[in-house]
Amino acid sequence: MAKKIRSEDSNKIVQLEGNQTSDVQLEEHIKKNVITTKKGQSLKEEMKREYQETLYRLQVELVKFQREMIEKQERVLIIFEGRDAGGKDGTIKRIAEHLSPRETRIVALGKPSDRDITSWYFQRYVAHLPAASELVLFNRSWYNRAGVERVMDFCTDQEYEEFMNTVPLFEQMLVQSGIRVLKYYLDISKKEQKKRLKERRLDPLKQWKWSPIDEQSVKHWKDYSEARNAMFARTHHVLAPWYVVQADDKRVARIHIMKHILSQFTYPDKDLELTLNQSDIVFAYDEVHVQDGTIVR
Repeated sequence: MAKKIRSEDSNKIVQLEGNQTSDVQLEEHIKKNVITTKKGQSLKEEMKREYQETLYRLQVELVKFQREMIEKQERVLIIFEGRDAGGKDGTIKRIAEHLSPRETRIVALGKPSDRDITSWYFQRYVAHLPAASELVLFNRSWYNRAGVERVMDFCTDQEYEEFMNTVPLFEQMLVQSGIRVLKYYLDISKKEQKKRLKERRLDPLKQWKWSPIDEQSVKHWKDYSEARNAMFARTHHVLAPWYVVQADDKRVARIHIMKHILSQFTYPDKDLELTLNQSDIVFAYDEVHVQDGTIVR
């Protein structure tokens, strides 16, 4: 006879189908849905509380970091790339949430205009680079040419090759001019991407994110993987290396990206233990990570 239990996550009676439902199956379902802590909270509630507490502490550290950055008139550019539904929006939102709006800018450029198309490729991005004391977060960047433009044939082979040969030199110019450049690629599995894209279509609050290109993301999964790998191999360099983020769990990814960013800078009253980056969630690109499957194929 099928067993029924109440799922704390959904507040509904859940039936475990099949006459052979074992106690082990039942126990595993309970562990996933209704484990309680000593405080009487569900495991999911406890994990959410711990996430929120850690997020708050890291946001405090970001405020400290920005205060020092403003004082020293530093310029910082952080680039976020990744597959569609990779978690870039949510990560950037948490980073910028409590920072000074005057010195923090989020750049998410749309489709290039006719004028942009006839200009130097990097020109429309240059206008958004940080000035003294500014932190700029790029939600996608000039690397569109190495990703979606390459896969969807929005650029010619010649334009692609010119970009791939030029971008390390362009970034070298930025760094040598005094801009600190950090590049993160949020890597998710095909299964997770399908799940998130479905949520975009069904959730009225997320439908603004959906576009026909999203459907092509799954269809061209292999092409995007090949384009990503080529991008890493040709644009990862010592002055602006790529950092890959295992991002199937959005909350875990956000926490470790923030830790990693903070680990790259020194500032007064820094919480060294909190900002120590010892996780393998965020790691510098290496070709071996593609070969061994650490980077999703």
